[in-house]
Amino acid sequence: MERALALLAAGEVVAIPTETVYGLAGDATNGEAVARIFEAKGRPHFNPLIAHVASMAMAETIAEFDPLSRRLAEAFWPGPLTLVLPHRAGSNIHPLVTAGLDTIALRMPRGFGSELIAALGRPLAAPSANTSGKISGTTAEAVEADLGGRIELVVDGGATQVGLESTIVKVEDGALRLLRPGGISAEELEAVAGTKLLRNNSAGIEAPGMMLSHYAPGAAMRLNVSAVEPGEALLGFGPTRVAEAQKAVAFLNLSESGDLREAASNLFSHMQALDRFGARTIAVEPVPHAGLGEAINDRLARAAAPRDS
Repeated sequence: MERALALLAAGEVVAIPTETVYGLAGDATNGEAVARIFEAKGRPHFNPLIAHVASMAMAETIAEFDPLSRRLAEAFWPGPLTLVLPHRAGSNIHPLVTAGLDTIALRMPRGFGSELIAALGRPLAAPSANTSGKISGTTAEAVEADLGGRIELVVDGGATQVGLESTIVKVEDGALRLLRPGGISAEELEAVAGTKLLRNNSAGIEAPGMMLSHYAPGAAMRLNVSAVEPGEALLGFGPTRVAEAQKAVAFLNLSESGDLREAASNLFSHMQALDRFGARTIAVEPVPHAGLGEAINDRLARAAAPRDS
């Protein structure tokens, strides 16, 4: 904690554990610190960052809450929910965090991250601790292997609990819109909101995690396979296998029992492990779309999307 606070106060960036994935944290009010986040990740500057807070009081100095957003914050904070809200005039958040938007993405993490923010007394911008577009780190070892040469400190908090980034929602004209599925399911949100969750239909980038190609391993990804092709690694789900599974050069199962929460927590670490086998393609067995399956399939689709050179 002391080492992390010293570095953050000096405008440096630190990789920290959260309940979702590891975050690459910097003082959200310090332009040089935020620029270092973009530099370390190789992240496009048009892609906004989530600002993390330690309390509602801190959040209210940054954003304006409508009644529904406040109800969701009361139900799910601290936790894996990000709210996109109108950015409050006069906030000390640096403009790089919002990427020129008039809204800001806010989240209140659990555990070490929250304690760190409270001790610093300022919000932290903290995207996932990985090279931009690559697989998010869910262990300190994964972060060290990816970013260790670019940052001074990785705080080891063990494997993350959720294993997927936060769910991102936005309230517009009283309607609740899903911008990115994540660690809280649509069904959980709808139960608190008392309304159906609208899926995103925007072509623009309104929040983190909305780029088409994201969370990608070095290998190509082939989704919803019915059979394994020669030379492929296999990412399985559930107790039964697709045809020719025994021919896979490597195999890991997201959840032997078909538990979606277990599958979510294993997703990124299993993708990284299979990628290290050097197969040109990772074949992925079908994963149901219900509950957390929506977020799992979102990450898989972005990992399999065409990539920029």
